Amino acid sequence: MADLARDPVIMVGGGWGDYALIDSGHGRKLERYGDYRFIRPEAQALWSPRLDQWEAHGEFVPGSDEDGGGRWLFEKPVPREGWPLAWRDVRFTAQCTPFRHLGFFPDMAPVWDWMRDQLPAEDAQTLNLFGYTGVGTLALSERGAVSHVDASKKSVGQARENATLSRMADRPVRWLIDDAAKFAAREVRRGRRYDGIILDPPKFGRGPTGETWRLEENLPSLMADCRRLLDADSKFLFLTVYAVRMSSLALAGLLAELFADLPGKIEHGDLAVREDGESGRLLPTAIFARWSNPG
Repeated sequence: MADLARDPVIMVGGGWGDYALIDSGHGRKLERYGDYRFIRPEAQALWSPRLDQWEAHGEFVPGSDEDGGGRWLFEKPVPREGWPLAWRDVRFTAQCTPFRHLGFFPDMAPVWDWMRDQLPAEDAQTLNLFGYTGVGTLALSERGAVSHVDASKKSVGQARENATLSRMADRPVRWLIDDAAKFAAREVRRGRRYDGIILDPPKFGRGPTGETWRLEENLPSLMADCRRLLDADSKFLFLTVYAVRMSSLALAGLLAELFADLPGKIEHGDLAVREDGESGRLLPTAIFARWSNPG
């Protein structure tokens, strides 16, 4: 029976050559992506900035509606088609998207390292649901075959371009434009199994043929199918959730119910990014729950 750890875990990501969290406060954050600096909204930055002034190439100004929207305002030229960045051996294109993101989630860096550490050196079979632009998929592909699933044709196309940019186009990756929940259900019917699963579901979304996704309603059934795709020899499941009024303990409780018949342990907590410099503060970005089976 998988043991549930009650105390939360904080997975902290720091900056690297192509990324840094420079400062945060008053509901915003200042980040560096390669040679460019950007200001974006960050509701959890409740404190005051450390720096007196922020200089940036652009700022994302949110719209008035609670569910999103907004626009970029640029003070200096920024390549509209994007510019290359790297994390470890993975190269990818950063770009100012209409959804305030820049083509990848830097707070996921410690998760990518953690997943690779759970798997054997090769021949692993992993699944990345809601795979976005594929940085996590390419990191996992070092350990074996990956099924990358996203409902957005544009995101999957960008992921394939990132594979080429990383010189990993020959890696054993299935690039699939599909509704994540429907794909997982079909994989269950096919009798498939995986060594590891990562999923990063949105609060709300639509599938390629108009399917509606609402996290609170649809997550339990998706997680149940993910559990059916794992067995006692599998190594991990990692679930991240952003921008919801929910505790990581709630996610862990769901996993504890579904994984009660498997060995290993269940942990939960926050993802956070550390500001640059001495005594850098931790900016929380998401909650997570994970199951691991090192035996």
